[in-house]
Amino acid sequence: MAEGGGRLEVLVLNPIAQAGLERLPAARYAIVRESKAPDVILVRSEKMHGMKFADNLKAVGRAGAGVNNIPVDALSRRGVPVFNAPGANANAVKELVLAGMLIASRNLAFALDFVGRLEKEANPEKKIESEKKAFSGFELAGRTLGVIGLGKIGSLVANSGIALGMDVLGFDPEITVEAAWSLPSQVRKANSIDEVLKAGDFVTLHVPLVERTRGLVNARNMAQMRPGAVLLNFSRDGIVEDAAVLEALAAKRLAAYVTDFPTAALIGRRGVVGLPHLGASTREAEENSAVMVVDEVREYLEHGTLANAVNFPDARMPRESPFRLAIANANVPSMLARISHAMGSRRINIHNMLNKSRGDTAYTLVDVDSPVPRPAIDELRAIEGVLAVRYLPVEDR
Repeated sequence: MAEGGGRLEVLVLNPIAQAGLERLPAARYAIVRESKAPDVILVRSEKMHGMKFADNLKAVGRAGAGVNNIPVDALSRRGVPVFNAPGANANAVKELVLAGMLIASRNLAFALDFVGRLEKEANPEKKIESEKKAFSGFELAGRTLGVIGLGKIGSLVANSGIALGMDVLGFDPEITVEAAWSLPSQVRKANSIDEVLKAGDFVTLHVPLVERTRGLVNARNMAQMRPGAVLLNFSRDGIVEDAAVLEALAAKRLAAYVTDFPTAALIGRRGVVGLPHLGASTREAEENSAVMVVDEVREYLEHGTLANAVNFPDARMPRESPFRLAIANANVPSMLARISHAMGSRRINIHNMLNKSRGDTAYTLVDVDSPVPRPAIDELRAIEGVLAVRYLPVEDR
């Protein structure tokens, strides 16, 4: 399975569902809680920026979707793929979004707080009847739900909104073909974020936090929202500007801000419903995420297959030979020619080859007809632009 033989050491930084870890056979993998030189790292929320990585690190798996806690760029330069589990927690997040909409529309958070403070009241029933009008809300049916980001989670939210009788407006400039097919025809397509913010009684965000989405919802575009609108953020805190939220709440343009990522500036503010990052906190989501990412990592380690690596292209090639090389390289001209020349000069016949690229990074799978000697592997590693080379003969599995 691995050059050099022996079991691969898998460092688990956070509790990972046993359903996932069980998919790593003990004969091939050693699961550890501490290690200075692991072959694989599995992580959930542990911050890995600043960590030192040994040269033998082969892969990092995030049992969840976001990878902000992982130094992806630094790992990319080492040829180390970072896997995640997109969509594994989609249903859990969708259900929490629906809960957030109901909490906001029916003032449930404030109503619960009100009742909770009646413990020492002599006549709580009378107090409840006299003050319950303060928590009067409204129904979801007939309201407009704006969904920004129509990936797995956004699509599920859109479908649920339709089932609740809502008018759903969606926007996603980078929607995939798969996501587009999964959307019902009732979802109206918006042409911009501003269009969604202007029209939505509820606006929910389902985009990753990257440089282009930081401050995506800000003072300028939040000023266009309908008076009394509800903004829901189950993506990341940096996508919405805190100051803009507070300004909109104070001006009554925003009725409520429901977020799974409350910051110090927002905690305790009237109109802010803060949840302690519960989006994926269900048994089902944790198991789904663990199983998905472990399967991805194992396929990569044993067959070189890439699926859902955030820093490498997807790459799948059925084995046509017992002898396979997996090469991570810079996406530069003549790389395939240099790899082929290195093989040919040693009279190693290439049976099949796959090359995929993603931005500045490329990945090459090569099946050859005979065993690959160590000097040939060293020669490939010495090629300028090659980041990592792994030899994956079937007999080592």
